[in-house]
This record gives sequence, structure tokens and C-alpha cells, in this order.
Amino acid sequence: MIAEFPKISLARFGKINPESIEDFFSSGGFESVKKAVSMSQSELLELVEKSGLKGRGGAGFPTGMKQRFTSSSCQTCENRYVVCNADEGEPGTYKDRFIMESDPFLLIEGMILAALAINANYAYVYLRGEYFRSIELIKNAIKQSYEKGFLGQNILNSGKNLEMDIYLGAGSYLCGEELTLLESLEGKRGYPRIKPPFPAEKGLWGFPTLVNNVETFSHLPWIINNGFEEYAKIGTAESKGTKVFCVSGNVNKTGVYEVPMGITLRELVFDLAGGMKDGFVFKGALLGGAAGTFADETILDLPLAYETLKKEGLTLGSGAVIIIDDKTDLKSMMTSILSFFKHESCGKCVPCRVGTALLYDEIKKPNFSSKNLDFMLTEAEYMAKNSLCPLGQSPVLPIKSYVKYFKK
Repeated sequence: MIAEFPKISLARFGKINPESIEDFFSSGGFESVKKAVSMSQSELLELVEKSGLKGRGGAGFPTGMKQRFTSSSCQTCENRYVVCNADEGEPGTYKDRFIMESDPFLLIEGMILAALAINANYAYVYLRGEYFRSIELIKNAIKQSYEKGFLGQNILNSGKNLEMDIYLGAGSYLCGEELTLLESLEGKRGYPRIKPPFPAEKGLWGFPTLVNNVETFSHLPWIINNGFEEYAKIGTAESKGTKVFCVSGNVNKTGVYEVPMGITLRELVFDLAGGMKDGFVFKGALLGGAAGTFADETILDLPLAYETLKKEGLTLGSGAVIIIDDKTDLKSMMTSILSFFKHESCGKCVPCRVGTALLYDEIKKPNFSSKNLDFMLTEAEYMAKNSLCPLGQSPVLPIKSYVKYFKK
């Protein structure tokens, strides 16, 4: 399965100069846009829906459904927006950065296709401010795309318009959540909004807004060029296409791997990543980063797909796979996760503001025992039910899975 599949997000990695639109053209870049400008909105929406593409940011919401919701809401609205969430802040995750720095024009191409599908005239790339090289490359890609007629007024003489700009995040993990991101993009403090309404209905400046991450947009050109049938052949019955995983820890080849959905953790770790380093034994993994779930060696042969992981109470998340070995201090690892949540809480809602501090203080207590862990799980479940945004709802995931797989 690993050997026979096309690369989608990383197809041009190491093959083109990421600063050259001419290199991008020579490798088939923007061909999908040339096709799409002559297609109707309904045709574009149908292609994405039938492909089965799901958002690669963690939630796994069907991308085609999201596009259709955004295109059909508020028929009297004069504006619609496409926003790329490139504010990649999940610990252990760097796949969007990898895509932007190896193939920045691919992101622009995908966003143009999304804009054509929902009839948006404006698009923004909300980019993590610390990604200096990504910022440089995306700015250059936007500039050259304007010069070649793929952005701006009357794209490719089609009568369709799209203005695109870049906006830099200021380092808040919370702004990776789409509604908080939109608050920041409007120039406000990055506080979460109460939902509903969702962005598809009332997003940027109150207009329908499509928000997806870099990896999700990077799949759209392949779908337009090759058809939904070919795309749907890759992956599993419910999780189509490829996924970019970030593997870190004491393996021989840490890094970024694009593989079909449904690959097993065993294949990812012991085949692609070269297995464990000498002197280290595989004990488990943290799937999805800080807001993810712990698992032990019993899930090595479980397919990494939305439906299979969900059945086991696990998450795919953004694609981070942090390897745990026999020398890993799991309590220190959990302490680091809870310190992160405490630091990143915006403080707007009481359950998260108080809860993240309480969880961190609890795990730091001397003579920490399973009794403390049970108390933490109870508090985290309360936070999950009452917090305004995913940050306060997230600590229950690592804590609950830690209790399931590693509580002694």
C-alpha cells in the first residue's frame, strides 16, 4: 500500500524551485484553475463532495459539505471569503510549514479553486508569524500569481475576480481555532466566539467564510485535475486521499511523510521512519499533538483513519505522531502538555481559565498518584462540557487516553 499511491501535497517536494512560478507551471501548476474557470459552481462543489475529502486540520469535517454550506448561506450577502488557517501551532506538527516551503504556489492554487466554488472575491492566508521562510515564500507566490493573471480582476479573462492577502498571527495557539482566528483577522483580540453561528453562515466581518488549513487546500488541484473517482481510490472507505504525518521521537528517521489514509502505525514507524533507535523500545505514541490522545503498542496495527481511530476513542488530529519509548517519563510528558494548555488559555471562560491551572497544579503535587489522576480526569470532563472553545475542551483527550493506556 505504501509504495503504490500518488503524492498530492508533497508531489513537488525537492523537484522545483519554490520561488519560481515558471517551475510551478512546468510541473502542471495552475492547470486545475484553467479548467475550473470554465466550470460552474455546482460542478466544482460536486467534484469535491464526491471525492470524500475531509478537512486535514483535525476535526475531519467533509470539505465539500463545508463549501456547499458556505456557498448557499446568505444569498443576499455581497461578499464571501476564503481563509487559509496556516497558524500551525499544535506541538509536534509542522506539515503545513513543509507544504508551504516546498510548494507555496500549490496553496494559492487550492485557495483559488475554493473561491471559485463558493463565489468568493476575497481570500486571506492567516500565517503563523514565526514561520519566516513560509511568509517570504507565500508573499512571493501571491505576487507572481497576480503578475500572471491568476489573481486580481478578470482571472484568465473569465470575468471572475479574486483578491488575496496575507495576515500574520501573533503567536496565540488559540487563534488556530477558526472563529478565534477570524476575530484576530478582523483586528480584534483573539478571543473565541460563541457558536453557532458558524463561519459558513456568519464569518469574517459577518459574511459567509470558508476556513480550511494548508493541507486541505493542497488537495483541491489534484481532485480537479484527476477526478473524484481517482481520488476516492486512495485511502479507506470513509477517509479518502493521503495524509501528511509528522513523526518525532527516538526513531531513526524523524520527519514528514505523506501516505494514504489507513496506513498503520507499525508501517509508519517501523517501515518509513526506520524503526526505533538503538537502545530504545517502542512503548506507544501521542497521536495528534498536545490536543491528541495517548496510545500504547496494542494499536500498532490499527489503520490511521478517522473512522478507525474514533472507534477506539483516539484522534488523528493534525497528523502529529510523537513516539513514546521505554525511557520516556510519561508524567513529565503530561506535565509539559498541561503547562502548554495553562499558558495558552485566553482566560475568557472560567472553566478553561481555572481548569487548566488546576490540572497543572494537580500533576505537580508531590507524591502524585492514580488518585490525583482520577481527580484530573473528572475536572477535565467538566471542562470539556463547559468551555467555550476547543482549548478548554482538549485536556480531557490526553488525560483520558493516558488513564486508559498507561495508568498503573
